[in-house]
Amino acid sequence: MELYTPVLVLAALAALFAVGSVAMSTMVGPRRYNRAKMDSYECGIEPTPQALSGRFPVKYYITAMLFIVFDIEIIFLYPWAMQLDNMAWFGLVEMVLFIATVFVAYAYVWRRGGLDWD
Repeated sequence: MELYTPVLVLAALAALFAVGSVAMSTMVGPRRYNRAKMDSYECGIEPTPQALSGRFPVKYYITAMLFIVFDIEIIFLYPWAMQLDNMAWFGLVEMVLFIATVFVAYAYVWRRGGLDWD
């Protein structure tokens, strides 16, 4: 149990910070509500009636999936970067193949217009 004590203390501090931040923001934060603050927000532009009805275009979901795919690529790059000295040429070749595969997916999405936000 002695080995887990620092981890448990850190988890307790993190939970205390999260709960404390939410509690303090409700106690200290301003309570002046108006129509503009209660309206839905769409990237700084006026909300469209389509978004207010609860239906979103498929483009939003495709963008979210693309973000997840490229975010996962970054997650795989960190362990590789940390162990590059141990893997030598094998690690370099494997990562080049991995990045080439992701680049092909990126080029496909680009050519299909998946990155155009119109």
